[in-house]
Amino acid sequence: MIVYWSEQALNDSQQIWEYLVEKNPDAAVKMDELFQASAERLADFPYMGHEGDIAGTREVFPHENYRLIYEILSDNVWVLALVHTSQLWPRMNAG
Repeated sequence: MIVYWSEQALNDSQQIWEYLVEKNPDAAVKMDELFQASAERLADFPYMGHEGDIAGTREVFPHENYRLIYEILSDNVWVLALVHTSQLWPRMNAG
């Protein structure tokens, strides 16, 4: 399968990077490597994650503090979001 990243997932990854790189650049690199490795494994093992809270989604934990949320569509895996375990997903829109 081919793994694609949604715009939301790419934005999440960038925000996590920006937050971590200010505090600990080594941790930012390590976290980015964990995210990439988890996504790459999904190409060969798309069902390795457990069923997500939203129908049709699945989740893996590249790190104890982050969920990688994805869905399988045909022969493709779509990474939908990277979410800190303290946050809700899907995100609720204000207003």
